Amino acid sequence: ERNNLAGVRQIVLVLSGKGGVGKSTISTELALSLRHTGKKVGILDVDLCGPSIPRMFRVQDNDVHQCDSGWVPVFVDQDKSISLMSIGFLLEKPDDAVVWRGPKKNALIKQFVADVAWGDLDFLIVDTPPGTSDEHISTVEALRPYKPLGAILVTTPQAVSVGDVRRELTFCKKTGLRVLGIVENMSGFVCPHCSECTNIFSKGGGEELAKHAGVPFLGCVPLDPQLSQSLEEGRDFIQEFPKSSAFPALAHIAQQILDGTSQQSS
Repeated sequence: ERNNLAGVRQIVLVLSGKGGVGKSTISTELALSLRHTGKKVGILDVDLCGPSIPRMFRVQDNDVHQCDSGWVPVFVDQDKSISLMSIGFLLEKPDDAVVWRGPKKNALIKQFVADVAWGDLDFLIVDTPPGTSDEHISTVEALRPYKPLGAILVTTPQAVSVGDVRRELTFCKKTGLRVLGIVENMSGFVCPHCSECTNIFSKGGGEELAKHAGVPFLGCVPLDPQLSQSLEEGRDFIQEFPKSSAFPALAHIAQQILDGTSQQSS
């Protein structure tokens, strides 16, 4: 049986018990941050009902091709430093809804894990849908033989989101998935004119949860209009907006993941 993940050094899952907290944003910016440190990165988008990763890289009109090893992922640049696989590439029309029952979703996730010819990658980032149900169990089970590095949990600061992410911690514990840390996204809005930070959604919920759960806190990423704009337009935020307030936060998260992998290998 072929093993298309044989050349993948580290697998990182991005999880949250809640929708709309920015998992795809963190997955995208983590991939770009790692690329800028010279790493080769793949993103597997298993959010089957809301595949937004292709749009964030502005490659939503690309097609997936077959090779002897299976599906060839879509590359976002000529250097082939970031590659993507998503159901978004397989839909006939971008507005098509995926109206599937669990077994069909689970079968596609297993196929994504087994049949994408990633080649050599330093990191494979797995962007997941919200929750702790079918797709998550299938993803973790399918990836287990390849020993994932662990999961990054994304929350926003308010209590409702933190409560949902607490359930995700329980999911990780039950499935034996290591928690690499918690990211608090949308943590304050930095005014582009005066640089004052306003905590729209309160503050500190993610850090408090990390402390309570005994897992690392990877940092706060503020709401930043430049980040939103770059995602809308498929531009490289890390390269174009180094002076943004979100830039050091995202770079710091990527660095901690790199530090974690070097500690594991030493």
